[in-house]
Amino acid sequence: MSAGRNAGPEASIQKESKDVRMENIQNEDFSRVLGRGAGRNPEAATSLSAALTFLDAVSAELDTVLEIGEPNPHLNMVSALLRAHMGGKVVTATMLISASGVPYATARRKLQDLLDRGLIEQRVKTRSGRSFSLHPTERLMENWRQFAERILRLGAEATGNTAISGQEYYYGASYVPASHSLAPPQVLPTPLQLGGGLRVLVHGDPTFMVMENLKRQFEQIIGTNISQRAFSIDRLRSEALRNAERRFSKYDIIAVDLPWIGEFAEKGVLMALDECLDTARLDTPDFHTAGWMAAHWGGRPYGVPSQTTPELLFYRKDLFAEAGLEPPDTTAKVIEAARHFHAPQRGRYGIAWNAARGTALGHQFLMTCADFGQPIVNLHAIAGGFDADTANRRDIVPTIDTPQALEACDYLLTLMSYSPPDILSMSWYERVRPYAAGKIPMAYGYTLLAPYFERDPHSPANGNTGYLPHPAGPKGRPVAPVGGYVLGIPANLAPERRAAAAEALIAFTSPEAQKLYVLNGSRTAPRYSVGADPEVRQTSPIFEAVDGMSLRDELQYWPRPPLPRIAEIFEICGQEIHDMLRGVQSPRAALRSAQARAERALN
Repeated sequence: MSAGRNAGPEASIQKESKDVRMENIQNEDFSRVLGRGAGRNPEAATSLSAALTFLDAVSAELDTVLEIGEPNPHLNMVSALLRAHMGGKVVTATMLISASGVPYATARRKLQDLLDRGLIEQRVKTRSGRSFSLHPTERLMENWRQFAERILRLGAEATGNTAISGQEYYYGASYVPASHSLAPPQVLPTPLQLGGGLRVLVHGDPTFMVMENLKRQFEQIIGTNISQRAFSIDRLRSEALRNAERRFSKYDIIAVDLPWIGEFAEKGVLMALDECLDTARLDTPDFHTAGWMAAHWGGRPYGVPSQTTPELLFYRKDLFAEAGLEPPDTTAKVIEAARHFHAPQRGRYGIAWNAARGTALGHQFLMTCADFGQPIVNLHAIAGGFDADTANRRDIVPTIDTPQALEACDYLLTLMSYSPPDILSMSWYERVRPYAAGKIPMAYGYTLLAPYFERDPHSPANGNTGYLPHPAGPKGRPVAPVGGYVLGIPANLAPERRAAAAEALIAFTSPEAQKLYVLNGSRTAPRYSVGADPEVRQTSPIFEAVDGMSLRDELQYWPRPPLPRIAEIFEICGQEIHDMLRGVQSPRAALRSAQARAERALN
């Protein structure tokens, strides 16, 4: 559509000012509007959609019955706009004119009416300023929300149902919160004003790659370009630390591995969330407790859970059933099963795990110690495990050279006998690939790695995998060590970018966004509402399993406490235990050396 005098409604509206203050975006009045409140109130999103469907159906019936009905262009355009808004889709004037059901000239006038009345707003879509997208205003969203509630209640009453206090109705049936399907992410009411677009630093894992694949959709949601850089875990930490040394951050949002929280808080890498946003807007009770608490240091949150991905034991249910073996819920049963299935002459091995030197094996060792009831430092014992919330105590010392850690070493040495020949070079992804290929019946792995076999129809593990927390040693209890990442805001982010970065952070971690990640391949769900969503449950049994572990208090983050020097502890243990596995030193010598080095690191 041209920009001339008679070019139509897009040209007749003045371009939206670029100096809109970000405080308007954070206006809590929007929390009452469906477009911003759906995360906390999924019933509202469902009600709006249901009202649109109901109204369209009634209108179609009236047109058929009366045979003289005229199209209602205002209603048709508003309905089309709201549907697109809920689906996160871009709408232009041409699209609404087409949906109006009336001739072009008439539709132009009707659309202009809606614009003049403040029910639809126009936003610049291109740098030239000649192309625009259309969006419902706060006024229209609030009006339609109230209308949706009224029309559905009238429908309920018409069917003979009486209203029950505190419940919403869809054609007379009460909503059940546990069965609600989350709506798609909503377009922000005001596009974010960020020079050069939003800049994000992430880990190169499957979940963040899903976010990259959905980048165009999220650009429409937040109203600006997104630039995402992805690194391996060690390079990600190095880049985040290097970024903190700059005068102003190169990134608006960074992904942080949970054990780094203490270090990044102490070194001023991350800004405490309560400095840049109202944490009540995050609906924090919806997060898995362990995942949300792991984002804290000194009682303050420093990131929003983006992935809560516990490390579990994957096992082939079909093979265990054929062999008459029980699910391996203890370390003894794991060894028994590994011994049974181990057949190197046929190309089959008993189990795979993280045994690569350094960070990978360091993680595995800390979590194996937890299986035997031993934290890596002197955390206080509490119900269900140990108190990692106080890992910033001044009297923290390593507890590596202990009888329980020695049992953990013996367990890993025994697993070596039933592992693939290249086990000492296996790390995060390498341990899951042979499991997906059917060469191994058991593997320790994070839930985020499940797509390697769950989304591969040719994998023998597809549809045949069981998920267990880490099997326990004699003095331990089943524990699912929480891994994953939070998204945080760098402490040195330029002040003028902070409000917009906070809005993007909320949008990326909302229940609706998390569901979208799952439907596109992610296997992490940090929120209870996402794990309970019917569509999410259909994608994988992993979500129901993890929710169950959380309710049984098996989801724990103390196995990898957020110590400021935890990265060094990982590296130290990963080196000493690797030498032990290679036969260079004995288990006792490895533990003594790791203990001494860790003491020097913490001091």
